[in-house]
Amino acid sequence: MAARAPEFASATALFVFDDELRILCWNAGAEGLTGIRAEEAVGRECWEVVAGRDDDGNLVCHRGCSRARLVREGRCVAPAVFNARTREGHRRLSFETVTARSEGGPLYLHLLHEAPATASPPPPGGPAPQLTPRQREILGLLAQGEPVKAIARKLCLTEATVRNHVRLLLLALGAHSQLEAVARARAFALV
Repeated sequence: MAARAPEFASATALFVFDDELRILCWNAGAEGLTGIRAEEAVGRECWEVVAGRDDDGNLVCHRGCSRARLVREGRCVAPAVFNARTREGHRRLSFETVTARSEGGPLYLHLLHEAPATASPPPPGGPAPQLTPRQREILGLLAQGEPVKAIARKLCLTEATVRNHVRLLLLALGAHSQLEAVARARAFALV
């Protein structure tokens, strides 16, 4: 039996699904971000509505979705970025999953945020990427050799939040690893 989801008043776009992957709540923020109305989403399986694909066009949302399996097993999963279905086609979104317990069983909330477009490596001698103050702070700690766990403690952030900042740093710098990101940042005199 599907759990009943409460209404969520949030400025953050979100939707809620149950153990059967049925969408129970699709808030106004999710409507605004995707153009998909709640009446079209609620009651359907999340993978059908979202139809997420990676940057290479590979399907990541499907009946056997590993993210959904992991959260249903009670595991925490890092935020992910993929291209979700919208009224106009697809849009690159960041998905963060939160698990909540209710009388009817567990509920899973996907918090949705606009994600930056994929970045290609900057051309030699090109302009330095624009980083937020928090990204610069995390980059500086990475350059000092600090691991994600230590950075999270120092900045009073969750490890998932720090990993998300690191992922965005890698994109902005066109790097494939933290070491490469630090090297590119040094080349741009960012650290």
